Amino acid sequence: MGFFRKYIHVVDAVNYRIGRVMMYSLFGLFGVLLWSSISKTFFLPSPWTLEVAQFFMVAYYIMGGPYSIQLGANVRMDLLYDRWSANKKAWADVFTIFVLIFYLGVLLYGAVDSTAYSLKYYERSPTAWRPYMWPIKVLMCTGIFLMLLQAISELFKDILKIKGEEL
Repeated sequence: MGFFRKYIHVVDAVNYRIGRVMMYSLFGLFGVLLWSSISKTFFLPSPWTLEVAQFFMVAYYIMGGPYSIQLGANVRMDLLYDRWSANKKAWADVFTIFVLIFYLGVLLYGAVDSTAYSLKYYERSPTAWRPYMWPIKVLMCTGIFLMLLQAISELFKDILKIKGEEL
């Protein structure tokens, strides 16, 4: 159980810090969208603003996901779950977290394969701006990996709850 506690502490600390930093990436997104509005109104439209805004949203969503899981801010069906005891909730979470871990594993496998392809062939976006795709794909792989680590942390927390141990 000591390994579980250490793992939870390290993963939660890393994802907490990354999540707090990613909260401020919305200001970057706001700046890009503000520039997009200003340039379309007063100047020529900028060809890069749409994709940069999309990249900011991907970074915000993917890198902030583990922090969201950690805070329990994820969506769950509370029709029955809300009425259950803490032990029964932990058992249900153990079952569902395995589904999440499987999903994230498949997602990570596909993301790594796509990133390798992007790096090998210098993949670029098919738009007028044509940025390289590998930076955002590497970021997606990192975010999915961190989410997988956080899901395992949540599994360990539930196992500790079932055993009656406090975190």
